[in-house]
Amino acid sequence: MSATQTHTAAEQFELRKRSPVQRVQHLLHSYPAISPAAVLILSYIVFAVIEPRMASASVASIIIAQVAVIAALAVGQTLIILTAGIDLSVGAIAILSVSVMAKFATENGVPPVLAILAGIAVGGLAGLVNGMLVTRLNLPPFIVTLGTFSIFTALGLLYTNGRSISYRDMPDLLGWTRTSVSIGELRFTTGVLIVLALFLVVGFALSQTAWGRHVYAVGDDAEGARLAGISVKRVLLSVYVVAGLIFGLTAWVLIGRAGAASPNSLIDANLQSITAVVIGGTSLFGGRGALIGTLLGALIVGVFQTGLSLIGVDDQWRVLAVGVLIIIAVSIDQWIRTVRS
Repeated sequence: MSATQTHTAAEQFELRKRSPVQRVQHLLHSYPAISPAAVLILSYIVFAVIEPRMASASVASIIIAQVAVIAALAVGQTLIILTAGIDLSVGAIAILSVSVMAKFATENGVPPVLAILAGIAVGGLAGLVNGMLVTRLNLPPFIVTLGTFSIFTALGLLYTNGRSISYRDMPDLLGWTRTSVSIGELRFTTGVLIVLALFLVVGFALSQTAWGRHVYAVGDDAEGARLAGISVKRVLLSVYVVAGLIFGLTAWVLIGRAGAASPNSLIDANLQSITAVVIGGTSLFGGRGALIGTLLGALIVGVFQTGLSLIGVDDQWRVLAVGVLIIIAVSIDQWIRTVRS
């Protein structure tokens, strides 16, 4: 018998030894998106049975529109959490970027395309600041982004004097992300399509490029990645910069969603983006997760909030439901991680 056959036989024997629960545990460890997908489908069906309006195309369109901005921010948050970090400044970066876009285009006479690019560049610069503090000063990401959250928020308020700018006062291109697009009975905005494209591009980078494999390796075991020849600090810095660029792009989507560039929007964006990532199956300990899970996590939150609203549940209970979802998701993650032992 060859070595390959012996190895296969050993694997089959080990598989037969596993209980049904252990098999589920191994399956969820290998495919972390299965759990949020099941929760999304089950919750949508339950709410649709209780309240038939939930199954309508109009409500589905509303849910998708509501979660678009948070889902976009959650893309960048996913990258950072995959490296075992966390970013509490995502909303502040997006607000700073949207302020730059709006003021450049309306008050400084900058062409709309350049104004948008300037806002995205500001997001990348903010991400660079976070990354430099994490990689060069070896500060914990939680502490770094907690501090820069206040800094970026203050800069946005100072730059705009606390004033909002309506999309009607901006060039058409900045408000283009609110343009409606119909796909069958569903109605989206161009902002939603940008977010979907963002998921596809970043998802491809994570799953099909060396950079993506390095991101997972650093999050799974930074020291092991270093010994394997991966420049851990360079990978971490690139993750924070890419995340910042994503937050800057999200600012453009936000203008279309909110109908204005306001320094007071995205109040709960930091926690909401983390919620989408965690519920989507990405491990807070790094190294495991997928962007499809993050998208599903954002949709789960949207389905729960909309479904509970349609059946007449108070806001307080909706917040409680999301909190319970987070605790359950983290508990499942802890259980799945024991598959390695």
